[in-house]
Amino acid sequence: MRILVAEDETIIRLDLRTTLEEAGFEVCAEARNGEEAVELAASERPDLAILDVKMPRLDGIEAARRILAERPIPIVMLTAYGQEELVARAVEAGVFGYLVKPFREADLLPAIHAARARHAELEALREEAESLAEALATRKVVERAKGLLMEREGLSEEEAFGRLRRASQSSNRPMKVVAEAIVATFADQS
Repeated sequence: MRILVAEDETIIRLDLRTTLEEAGFEVCAEARNGEEAVELAASERPDLAILDVKMPRLDGIEAARRILAERPIPIVMLTAYGQEELVARAVEAGVFGYLVKPFREADLLPAIHAARARHAELEALREEAESLAEALATRKVVERAKGLLMEREGLSEEEAFGRLRRASQSSNRPMKVVAEAIVATFADQS
């Protein structure tokens, strides 16, 4: 797994790199500030990012927000501050893990694994939601096309659906495409 590390304190950044590499991860990029982290996330396309909250130019939470807007990846925040307000902002930004410094390897590695697991769950839910939205859109246009066939051609619901299905099979096109063509054809005739 390729990891971006963003930490303005050089010693902590080097310690993170060593800990991650010893655990078998590849540190693909290191940033010293939030702006650099956003740029490196775009160019290096890491699998996960570890960002310090308090960094120059752009704080870690805003950097996380910008990174996630471009490409959703799991992000773990590191901070010397355990303030509720910071945690709430990080969660709102879409961060998957939060560690308070000084951290230990025993804290960091489980946070990475948990962030990856939560991210995978969220991606699965997003895909399911997209699939359901597509199914709903298909159903709506098929129902509209069926209704038009029933109204304009005097077909029963069963006959209208059968015609759509046969047209889909014979043209080797999805039923949604056939239904959209029927709706468009009848719309042009109006």
